[in-house]
Amino acid sequence: MTRATPWCMLAFRMERAATVATKDYERPEITVHWDSSRCIHTAICLRALPEVFDVDRRPWIDVEAASPEAVADAVMRCPTGALRFTAAALTEPAPPSTAMRPVRGGPMVVRGDVQIVDAEGNLIARETRVTLCRCGNSGNQPFCDNSHRRAGFDEPEIRAPRTAEAPDDICAPQPGFRGDT
Repeated sequence: MTRATPWCMLAFRMERAATVATKDYERPEITVHWDSSRCIHTAICLRALPEVFDVDRRPWIDVEAASPEAVADAVMRCPTGALRFTAAALTEPAPPSTAMRPVRGGPMVVRGDVQIVDAEGNLIARETRVTLCRCGNSGNQPFCDNSHRRAGFDEPEIRAPRTAEAPDDICAPQPGFRGDT
């Protein structure tokens, strides 16, 4: 018996073979923005609102199939920020604090008012939802692109961090970064 390849892996292979795509799906009350370079095919959107998000249909996002509020709610469940929305009557609130959670063998999931800067301090993105690469193999650094799967990235079980006495206990100052010497 042949085992079918899961849709997410097929989509992942197709995405890598194609050029990175960004697309907007619009209706008067809401526009959904999709950035394929950030999508790691968790399928959360498909499970959250299958009448709107359907990979077997073209276009795969039908913003007319549910209320703008339901669409916005499903979009805000996307862990990577690959799906975002703009709407006059709706906004995505930033969580009151920033939280980071490593996924064993995968990315770092970050929630909050997150500003991502490059080595020179230039703003790359300001987001409320991102997944950051931990394996070092992403072609879309600092964001995860599922390269950890191809690379076989694995790690020991993630343990709770010890209580730090000061911020320098967690991340010591780096020479040359933002004026540190």
